Amino acid sequence: MVEQFLRLKLTLVANTFRRSPVQLFGMIFSALWGLGAAGVLTAGLFALRLSTPDVARVIIVVCGALIVLGFLVLPLAFGVDDTIDPRRFALFGIPTDKLAVSLAIAAGLSVPTLVVTMLAVAQVVTWSRGPLPFLVAIISAILIVPTCVLAARVSTAVASTFLASRRARDASGITFVAILAIAAPVVALLATVDWQSQGLPIMRRIAAVADWTPFGSAWSAPGDVALGFGLQAALKLLISAAFLVVLWVVWRALVKLMLTRSDREASARKYSSLGWFGRLPATPAGAIAARSLSYWGRDARYRVSLAVIPVVPIVMVAALLVGGVPAEFIVWVPVPVMCLFLGWAVHNDVAHDSSAFWMHVSSNTRGVDDRWGRVVPALFLGIPLVVIGSLVTVLISGDSSTLPGLIGLSACVLLVGLGISSVISAAFPYPAVHPGDTPFAQPQAVGAAGSIIQSLSFLTTIVIAAPVVWLMVLSVLNPGVGWQLVALGAGILIGVVALVGGILWGGHLVSRRGPELLAFTLRN
Repeated sequence: MVEQFLRLKLTLVANTFRRSPVQLFGMIFSALWGLGAAGVLTAGLFALRLSTPDVARVIIVVCGALIVLGFLVLPLAFGVDDTIDPRRFALFGIPTDKLAVSLAIAAGLSVPTLVVTMLAVAQVVTWSRGPLPFLVAIISAILIVPTCVLAARVSTAVASTFLASRRARDASGITFVAILAIAAPVVALLATVDWQSQGLPIMRRIAAVADWTPFGSAWSAPGDVALGFGLQAALKLLISAAFLVVLWVVWRALVKLMLTRSDREASARKYSSLGWFGRLPATPAGAIAARSLSYWGRDARYRVSLAVIPVVPIVMVAALLVGGVPAEFIVWVPVPVMCLFLGWAVHNDVAHDSSAFWMHVSSNTRGVDDRWGRVVPALFLGIPLVVIGSLVTVLISGDSSTLPGLIGLSACVLLVGLGISSVISAAFPYPAVHPGDTPFAQPQAVGAAGSIIQSLSFLTTIVIAAPVVWLMVLSVLNPGVGWQLVALGAGILIGVVALVGGILWGGHLVSRRGPELLAFTLRN
């Protein structure tokens, strides 16, 4: 049985070389890149044989734990096209145990498994400095390779079974993007570390935690033996073996579930009211506002944009801290930045409508009503953000005198951004992701035009709000309530004028260019 699955896997691997030249090039490049990285790491592990056991143990544990964690997490984040999915063998009557074993062994015929096998063997060479560490390193290698294979199988099965719906895939994608965004400042902070003097102590602290986890215990055991901690090594091998058993039990249960469970059918959601349509006025602007609020709550394209908004200030704050900007100035950054991105979120709203924009044209909806309705969701979220965010900022900084200026600046950025977006979305729409598609799909032929339009809307908002920024600088240089109140009044005045002017101008463009906009949305 295992031999047949191995032949099947080899046949499937051979068939990948019959793809289009572009796909074949990408596959070969990825394989060579992975093997090249494995070669570099293998050479590093060989070199660690000449270092002290303590240093070698720390480096191997940190890198090894990241490798095992990657096998478990990456299939959940990116998804994998599983060529040997258990459900494909549901009609063959193969016993669950035999199928689980055969699929797990066949899954070992892959580049990632080859890479981790090379590293597991290389760490045996690293610890070939004594008979006992050498023996324990062999046992660790025997545990490491199947652990990585089963971890990948389990995460792939979980992704294909429980994360198969579009909503679940979008949620996992948003989570992964948020993790990457949060990891960016961490990488920036690590780049400032003097690794020659501080790198090893930092890695020691990481290894002290990782070596007692299932991800790093097998990598740590040979080093413990080399340092004379035999009991710790035995306990860590037990942890690794127990983790391997747990992975096998979970994998077998998933195989059984996938063989007997039919695909989930989408459940129809029952609504007891009209939602936003029953709460807002029965006017053209009210109907468009209700539709926009519904989109913002249900459409994954809008949810992704909203999920990114609180993450961007985190990255900016970390970058400013690394750059040495004083914390008393950085504390004013998050709320205005979030307001800037929230106002920018509707800059391509017409393109997001796709063919639904025909309702506006066929019903002869006034452009002004269209513009007002589309900014309601951003105002619905933005006004509480300005007030509550400013209050929280003041509480953190401990300086209540800056509250008026911060509210004025944040409100100005939000309202100006909405006004500019109301004009941009009517004058310069560009292709967007289609309704129903994943928000991470590549829009059709965005090219340089989309980037230029996005930059234009951002820069115009910043330029118009610049006087309020200058007033905030003056209030910092001249402490007191006077400049703060001036910033509050100027911010609200400039913001309201920009919002009303942008809606009137954008509404005029929508009324005049309605057929052209409809043709654009249908074409793109």
